[in-house]
Amino acid sequence: MLFVQHKKTIAGAIGLILFLFLLIIGGGTSKIYNALGMAALMVIFWIFEVVPIYATALIPLFLATPLGLLNGSDLAQSYGNHNVYLFLGGFILALALEKWKVHHQIASRIIALFGSSKSRVLLGFGLSAYVLSMWISNTATTLMMLPMALSIIQLQDHENTSSRFPLLLMLTVAYASSIGGMATLVGSPPNTQMAASLSATYGIQISFVEWIRIGGPVSLIIFVLLSVIFQIFLGKERNHEIKNDIQQTRWTAAQIRVLSLFVFVIVLWIFRTSICDLLEISIKDSTIAIFGAFLLFLVPSKEQGPLLQWQDTVRVPWGILVLFGGGIALALSLEKSDLLQLLAGHSGFLQEWSFILILGAIITVSLFATELMSNLALVSVLVPLIAVLAIQIGYPILQLTVPITLAASCAFMMPVSTPPNAIVFSSGKITIAQMASVGFVLNITAILVLWGYCYFFFT
Repeated sequence: MLFVQHKKTIAGAIGLILFLFLLIIGGGTSKIYNALGMAALMVIFWIFEVVPIYATALIPLFLATPLGLLNGSDLAQSYGNHNVYLFLGGFILALALEKWKVHHQIASRIIALFGSSKSRVLLGFGLSAYVLSMWISNTATTLMMLPMALSIIQLQDHENTSSRFPLLLMLTVAYASSIGGMATLVGSPPNTQMAASLSATYGIQISFVEWIRIGGPVSLIIFVLLSVIFQIFLGKERNHEIKNDIQQTRWTAAQIRVLSLFVFVIVLWIFRTSICDLLEISIKDSTIAIFGAFLLFLVPSKEQGPLLQWQDTVRVPWGILVLFGGGIALALSLEKSDLLQLLAGHSGFLQEWSFILILGAIITVSLFATELMSNLALVSVLVPLIAVLAIQIGYPILQLTVPITLAASCAFMMPVSTPPNAIVFSSGKITIAQMASVGFVLNITAILVLWGYCYFFFT
């Protein structure tokens, strides 16, 4: 009872004591202990919301440099990372969808296709996100699906605070987007990064079809289990009909223009690589997102000025941009501390382990490590190290590097773990504690599936 009443104070004290303890062990000069201390402090503060989570994301700004982890340039690149601007552009696009009620139009059609019971709505949104994220980034997929999911939630009985449906719908969009990205080479950045790294260093070529053969089945298995688990969590609500007051009215001129711009951005996301090769330029998904957002302030609505006015942006969840920047700064601190290199250097004992134990260990470590590091950073650092380890202990490189890459897309516990988590967290419908508790169940499920699948696939 005492902990429940004063959990923030107690958790804050534990976080500070653990932080100081790790600093003292490292003598204040060890980058590894300093990074672990800052990570422990931030994670505890995030989980128990000792201070507002966005304030916790500011910790690297005043701790990372004194602790010798990051310099000013590193911090600027973290909080000004291109993914932050991808979020910003996506949020502005979502605002336009909401302002002109385009998401209502699309949501009503999803309900008409899959049915209006809560179980069918979960399945419809999950399947839509899963399939879309195979071909466009999981971030873009979540940005597309979130306004539509929110429109469904806003129609429900707000007095029924015990309903699990809003939470599960938000998490379905995020998790299905991440899981779908595992299936194809272009679905998630870690997949491409691993293929590029092995190609450049060892001449190992992984084709688009070969990756689908590896990632497709396990992605589908995890998605099916996600759907089953969430149906169980939904309980007696499964057969409840959702309130569907959205009328399938005719599309207005403004709605058509907003949707056309949105589709235009999606097409650019899908064909970005081809466009870059054709024009011999280099652009990122964030460039496209900001360009699309800019056009919203330029294209007329035909009804009342441009599609968006600047005052509309007061509703952008600016705190999420800070939150993601803090997550990137934390990930970069762990990467620059050489913690992963240290772990790899002390992995000689693995030569005495069987393949199934090694596989379970690297999947578990990778999956939980990516809760604190971006999945792309994790793969960038770990794949080269594990490739060397595989050669040293006599295993084919792909046997150990593919499981790491797949596990990196299964971070379900923390908002900073992966962009889809951060995006749905911005809805305000989820607390960190809820995401962590549900995500832990999914993490364990993913570990067991990946462990069994990869063992039988590679033996």
